[in-house]
Amino acid sequence: MTLVGRLTKHPELKHTADGTPLLNATIAVNRTYRNAQGEIDTDFIYCVAWNRLAETTAKHCNKGSLIALLGTIQTRNYKDNDGQTIYVTEVLAHTIRFLSKKQFQPETVETAEVIQTVPLI
Repeated sequence: MTLVGRLTKHPELKHTADGTPLLNATIAVNRTYRNAQGEIDTDFIYCVAWNRLAETTAKHCNKGSLIALLGTIQTRNYKDNDGQTIYVTEVLAHTIRFLSKKQFQPETVETAEVIQTVPLI
Protein backbone atom coordinates (compact mmCIF):
# COMPACT_ATOMS: atom_id res chain seq x y z
CA MET A 1 0.00 0.00 0.00
CA THR A 2 1.28 3.47 -0.88
CA LEU A 3 0.07 6.57 0.95
CA VAL A 4 0.95 10.22 0.41
CA GLY A 5 0.06 12.70 3.11
CA ARG A 6 1.17 15.18 5.74
CA LEU A 7 2.20 14.39 9.30
CA THR A 8 -0.40 15.65 11.76
CA LYS A 9 2.16 16.12 14.55
CA HIS A 10 5.88 15.69 15.15
CA PRO A 11 6.74 11.96 14.89
CA GLU A 12 7.15 10.28 18.28
CA LEU A 13 10.38 8.25 18.57
CA LYS A 14 10.53 5.70 21.39
CA HIS A 15 12.76 2.75 22.20
CA THR A 16 11.65 -0.71 23.27
CA ALA A 17 13.07 -2.36 26.40
CA ASP A 18 15.89 -3.85 24.33
CA GLY A 19 16.72 -0.46 22.73
CA THR A 20 15.03 -0.95 19.34
CA PRO A 21 13.86 2.39 17.85
CA LEU A 22 10.10 2.66 17.26
CA LEU A 23 8.35 5.59 15.61
CA ASN A 24 4.62 6.34 15.87
CA ALA A 25 3.10 8.90 13.52
CA THR A 26 -0.23 9.87 12.00
CA ILE A 27 -0.57 11.10 8.45
CA ALA A 28 -3.50 12.95 6.92
CA VAL A 29 -4.36 11.53 3.49
CA ASN A 30 -6.88 13.28 1.25
CA ARG A 31 -9.39 11.12 -0.58
CA THR A 32 -9.45 11.23 -4.37
CA TYR A 33 -13.09 12.28 -4.65
CA ARG A 34 -15.41 14.96 -3.26
CA ASN A 35 -18.30 14.26 -0.91
CA ALA A 36 -21.92 15.37 -1.43
CA GLN A 37 -21.07 18.87 -0.16
CA GLY A 38 -18.23 19.19 -2.70
CA GLU A 39 -15.49 18.90 -0.07
CA ILE A 40 -12.51 16.58 -0.06
CA ASP A 41 -12.56 14.25 2.95
CA THR A 42 -9.36 13.35 4.80
CA ASP A 43 -8.42 10.09 6.48
CA PHE A 44 -6.02 10.03 9.43
CA ILE A 45 -3.82 6.94 9.24
CA TYR A 46 -1.74 5.61 12.14
CA CYS A 47 1.73 4.51 11.03
CA VAL A 48 4.62 2.65 12.66
CA ALA A 49 8.28 2.46 11.61
CA TRP A 50 11.11 0.51 13.21
CA ASN A 51 14.90 0.67 13.51
CA ARG A 52 16.87 2.98 11.20
CA LEU A 53 13.76 4.05 9.27
CA ALA A 54 12.23 5.24 12.56
CA GLU A 55 15.34 7.25 13.50
CA THR A 56 15.73 8.81 10.05
CA THR A 57 12.07 9.81 9.87
CA ALA A 58 12.15 11.41 13.33
CA LYS A 59 15.28 13.34 12.37
CA HIS A 60 14.03 14.68 9.03
CA CYS A 61 10.29 15.23 9.55
CA ASN A 62 8.13 17.62 11.52
CA LYS A 63 4.43 18.34 11.82
CA GLY A 64 3.15 19.15 8.34
CA SER A 65 5.93 17.35 6.46
CA LEU A 66 4.75 15.73 3.24
CA ILE A 67 5.75 12.06 2.99
CA ALA A 68 5.13 9.07 0.76
CA LEU A 69 4.89 5.82 2.68
CA LEU A 70 5.05 2.26 1.36
CA GLY A 71 3.89 -0.36 3.84
CA THR A 72 1.44 -3.03 4.86
CA ILE A 73 -1.67 -2.88 7.02
CA GLN A 74 -1.48 -4.68 10.34
CA THR A 75 -4.03 -5.18 13.08
CA ARG A 76 -3.10 -5.84 16.69
CA ASN A 77 -4.89 -5.83 20.02
CA TYR A 78 -4.12 -5.38 23.68
CA LYS A 79 -5.93 -5.17 27.01
CA ASP A 80 -6.29 -1.71 28.56
CA ASN A 81 -6.21 -0.99 32.30
CA ASP A 82 -9.92 -1.83 32.58
CA GLY A 83 -9.40 -5.24 30.96
CA GLN A 84 -11.14 -4.28 27.71
CA THR A 85 -9.64 -5.43 24.44
CA ILE A 86 -8.48 -2.54 22.26
CA TYR A 87 -8.00 -3.17 18.52
CA VAL A 88 -5.54 -1.06 16.53
CA THR A 89 -5.19 -0.95 12.74
CA GLU A 90 -2.07 0.76 11.45
CA VAL A 91 0.34 0.82 8.54
CA LEU A 92 3.72 -0.82 9.11
CA ALA A 93 6.10 1.34 7.07
CA HIS A 94 8.71 -0.38 4.89
CA THR A 95 9.83 2.75 3.00
CA ILE A 96 9.28 6.45 3.67
CA ARG A 97 10.16 9.14 1.16
CA PHE A 98 10.46 12.74 2.31
CA LEU A 99 8.63 14.94 -0.20
CA SER A 100 9.08 18.32 1.48
CA LYS A 101 12.29 20.07 2.37
CA LYS A 102 13.47 19.75 5.95
CA GLN A 103 12.15 22.64 7.98
CA PHE A 104 14.70 24.37 10.14
CA GLN A 105 14.57 27.42 12.33
CA PRO A 106 17.53 29.73 11.70
CA GLU A 107 18.80 31.66 14.71
CA THR A 108 18.57 34.95 12.88
CA VAL A 109 16.47 35.69 9.88
CA GLU A 110 17.89 38.16 7.43
CA THR A 111 15.94 38.99 4.34
CA ALA A 112 17.60 40.73 1.47
CA GLU A 113 15.83 41.48 -1.73
CA VAL A 114 18.03 41.03 -4.75
CA ILE A 115 16.84 42.05 -8.17
CA GLN A 116 18.88 40.71 -11.00
CA THR A 117 18.46 42.05 -14.50
CA VAL A 118 19.30 40.09 -17.59
CA PRO A 119 19.79 41.95 -20.87
CA LEU A 120 17.40 41.02 -23.65
CA ILE A 121 19.10 39.90 -26.82
